[in-house]
Parts: sequence; C-alpha cells; structure tokens
Amino acid sequence: MNVKFFFVKKFYEYVLVPDKILKHELLKTNPALLQAVKIALSGKSAEALNLLYKKLVPMQHKKLNEDLKSVYEGELYGETGIDGLKIDFNFGLRLDVPQGNWHVKISDYDSGQIFFDEDISDTRLIASEIYYIHWQVEIFRESEKVFEHIQDLGGQEVLMVFVSKAMGDTLALLPHVSEFQKVYGCKVKIFLQKYLREAAKNLYPDLEQTDKISYDYYATYYLSHFAGETLVLPNDCRTIPLEKVGGINLGLKKIPQLPTFKPTENRKIAEPYVCIAVQGSSTWKAWLYPGGWDVVVDYLKSLGYRVLCIDKNKVVTGDGYKIAKPKGAEDFTGNIPLIERANMLCYAEFFIGLGSGLSWLAHYVGCKVVMIGGFSQDWYEFDAAYRVSNKFVCNGCFNDVSVPVWTDRICPYYLGTEREFECQKKISPRQVINAIDRLITDRQKN
Repeated sequence: MNVKFFFVKKFYEYVLVPDKILKHELLKTNPALLQAVKIALSGKSAEALNLLYKKLVPMQHKKLNEDLKSVYEGELYGETGIDGLKIDFNFGLRLDVPQGNWHVKISDYDSGQIFFDEDISDTRLIASEIYYIHWQVEIFRESEKVFEHIQDLGGQEVLMVFVSKAMGDTLALLPHVSEFQKVYGCKVKIFLQKYLREAAKNLYPDLEQTDKISYDYYATYYLSHFAGETLVLPNDCRTIPLEKVGGINLGLKKIPQLPTFKPTENRKIAEPYVCIAVQGSSTWKAWLYPGGWDVVVDYLKSLGYRVLCIDKNKVVTGDGYKIAKPKGAEDFTGNIPLIERANMLCYAEFFIGLGSGLSWLAHYVGCKVVMIGGFSQDWYEFDAAYRVSNKFVCNGCFNDVSVPVWTDRICPYYLGTEREFECQKKISPRQVINAIDRLITDRQKN
C-alpha cells in the first residue's frame, strides 16, 4: 500500500520563508535535495516540489514520534464495515483505502473547508497536520457515497502525548488537556516524561496516566510547541502566549483556571524564605548582569528572608558563560524529585527566576513569581505581574518569526559583538529589587 500525505493548508504556505528550509541540517549533506529545494521554491518544477514535500513532512513528524514506521505502515483499528477501508485519528487523520475505484473527500466539518477531494486507490492517506481538526470524511465508490464519518470524541478513549521533556512546556499544556476532557466528554490518558508524573498526578488527578504509546485509541494528539513547526500548530507558537498554545493545539477557546496544588508534606522550614533559580535550559535565559544575583540575594537577606537556591546544578557553563549559585544563597541544589520542589515552592514567600520551568512550577503551586527575562517578549510566558526586562536595549528575539527556527537562535543579531546577550545583561539589580518591593507591598495589601 502506498503512503500519501495531504495538507490542511496549501503547501506553499509552509515555504513562504525560504531560509527556514534552505538552512535545514539535512540539506548540508544532501546536495541533490538542496538543488530540488531551490527549484521547488522557485515554483518552476512540480516534481521538485513533490520531492521537497515528501522529505520535509517526515522530518517534522520524526520530532513527534520516533516510530514512524508504525505510523505510516502499522495496523489501523478503526473499522468502517467495508473490507480494507479503515480510519483512525492517531496521527492527525489516517485512512486506508483499498484497491478499487474510490473517491475520498476530507474536510473540516465546522467550516466546510475541503482539504482533500481526489480519486485514490490502494493508499494510506495521512494528514500532514496533527493538531485538533473536526474531521469529516466521505468515501465514494463509483460515484456512490458508501461511507461517511464525522469525528465525535464523546465517550471515546483519547491519548495525549507530551512530546517535550521541558517542565515549563508541559505545565503550560496540561490545563488544556483537562479542559479538553471536560469539553468533549472523552476519556483522556496522558503520556508524560517520568520525572513529571507525580507532580502532574497531584495537579490533575482526573487525568489517567500511561507509560506507553499505542495506536488503538480513537484519537491521539501530540502536544508540543516547536517554534515554526506549522504541522503541529495552526500558528507559529512564537506569536502566541505560551499559556494559550495548548488551547490552540486542541481547538479550545479560553485559558483554563490553574489547578489547586495540595502539598504532600508539612512545611519543613520555619523561617520566611524565598526560592531562587539562576539557571535555565539555555544560556540566553540566564540573567547575565555581572554580580546581579549577589546584590539581590543580599537585599533579600537584609529584609529577613532566607534565600534558597533550588537549581538542579550548583554551576553550569555554556556559550562561554558560567552560571553559578550565588555565594550568599543557601545551597538547596540537586536532582530533587519535582514534587519536593513543588512543596518547597508552595510554602515560599515568593520565587525569583527566569523564563523557564521552575517559574512555571512556582506559578502552578500558587507561589508569586518575579521573572527576569529579556530574551522573550513580556506577553510570551504566563501573565506575570512582576516580569522584569529592559526595553531600552535589544530584546524579545525569541518571538521574532523572521529568525529561522532551524538555525541557532542564540543571540541571532549580535552574537560575537559587544552587544551579545544585552537583553539579559542589561537588566539591572535595581529593576529586580523594584519588582520585589512591589510584590511585597501587594502581599501586605492582601
């Protein structure tokens, strides 16, 4: 059986920014494909465009599911009552069409937008896009409609696969999964990275967890927000607040309320304390003002707070920078179970961190966050009232969709110059202290 992809959006919409494709790693070792890409982008060769189409879709799919052989060739379990004709929604839409005189029409039921309307035979038809679409499938044999199915999630088992290993990414997406289960009346199971499972169970006990990915569900959704990967989301996620991405992925309209975290142990530290985290997943997330953290730690201690550094590591290096625990902060670093970090944050006065996972965890357990970050725009993470950035220097490059996502995003404008990382270097300690003072004043008012 052949495999054929179809697009929800017109294919040329994916290649409007040629740099995204021309700088792809695969092209560096494949001159023939590079030439085909150039010809395809010029619009002069349907054959070259088809080659580009066939190569790029699996590349993007591979990021979501390493076992593409099962996706493209494995058994489909959705029976239609017609021999050889099967359907499921476990990787977008998958439809097996047996040999014969068939015509397939696929559309969005709500808008009536038609995505595929062709004669087809002996082919597995797969949707390139895998976000939520209210599918309608109509099958004709010799011009007579013999089958129709409108996707209905009510009462069905649905799998949600969290692709990213990042804590913040997952926490941003989780509320939408719980909301999805309520809105559509389906039974959701979730597949998470192991280190996130206990905390997720506390936050969302209504979501059943599984430790394997299989293809016998009615539908599966692969939740992520890869920048620029338009097969995963209908919009580039860099243009959307991170707390809204899950809703767009799953066809929901609003940001759900945060869950209620229930500590699993009593408070261990009697004195008032503040948690800090100075490391993120990348150098460009770190606060790089020389000695900035030392100034802030000293200020917090002068107010009577203990200051606990809860990073995973005491020190990390990257891109020529060393990011270390501030000398004045107490050492609570280590590879600590996430639920223990959540308990500690739940009892903290507040948290000071970056645009990274521990800020999201603090936010979810009800701990106020001072977020230091200039690499992204202020609207990108969750709605942080105490966000600190310097708008008088270059900032927010992460959300610049003109920056090719398949290239190194590390300081795309000024890397190697005296302005390198100025968005993170020129946030002053005074700005951070001002945010701390506002937070403390607001707490006293309430």
